[in-house]
Amino acid sequence: MANQVTGFTRIYKAAGYSWKGLKAAWQNEAAFRQEASVAIPLILLSFWFDVSPVERILLVGTVVLVCVTELLNSAVECAIDRIGSEFHVLSGRAKDIGSAAVLLTIILAFFVWVSIFWPRWF
Repeated sequence: MANQVTGFTRIYKAAGYSWKGLKAAWQNEAAFRQEASVAIPLILLSFWFDVSPVERILLVGTVVLVCVTELLNSAVECAIDRIGSEFHVLSGRAKDIGSAAVLLTIILAFFVWVSIFWPRWF
């Protein structure tokens, strides 16, 4: 059955679902809480530092990308856990790949932050 809601009502409902997802991630996912707890101060710091607008976009963007990737990883893990609790090679592989995606975005964020601030401080 197709969703018949359109226009601003659809946008309003979609925003509600998104907020519900963020709330669920905060309440149920320790990794998301940890990453968000680091992301918020880093985002605030990016506005305090004297950097160009493009550098600020990179600083904020990479930190937000870590959180987005963690949300997607958590969604994959939830879906797999819903399927069943017994071990399956493909389930483990999917979870490991999601975790690897988070790791790569953390490495990217670290690389961007170091690349921007290293020349200023050393």
